[in-house]
Amino acid sequence: HAAILQRLGVRVDEIRTAEQLAAVDALVMPGGESTTMSMLLERSGLLEPLAGRLDSGMGVLGTCAGMILLAAEVVDGRADQHALGLVDITVRRNAYGTQIESFEADIGVDGFETPFHAVFIRAPAVERVGPGVEVLARHEGRPVLCRSGPATVAAFHPELSGDGRLHARFLDDL
Repeated sequence: HAAILQRLGVRVDEIRTAEQLAAVDALVMPGGESTTMSMLLERSGLLEPLAGRLDSGMGVLGTCAGMILLAAEVVDGRADQHALGLVDITVRRNAYGTQIESFEADIGVDGFETPFHAVFIRAPAVERVGPGVEVLARHEGRPVLCRSGPATVAAFHPELSGDGRLHARFLDDL
């Protein structure tokens, strides 16, 4: 994400403290392992400040595990896993299979003239979309890119495509 955002002229900071979080205008919540990320947010003391910033309307792009953390409901999450509830969607973790079942696909994105090359790595599936959520892209009928207010969430890893259009759109929407 950082390389694409820097290419688009954005200053990028890695956030590790509440003070750093308070100083940024928008946030990317990247892929990774959602239960570990949830635990680290809690242990680092960032969970409450993050929830507050998101509730106040800070722009956020959540990809893969970031989508899971921003969802209203996680179907198969651990009991101690946090879902921040910013985007009114229900997701299922690792729904597209194991690491070896990861795949790439060209998807149509609303507003893009040409397909976007999406990389799905142990991706979550969106099982329910709430009324205030806009679906921007689907893969085989399933929503894989959604927007709700200042939040954009993707089941895939847009940073791995090298295509900056999704990040540029996120910035334009801020």
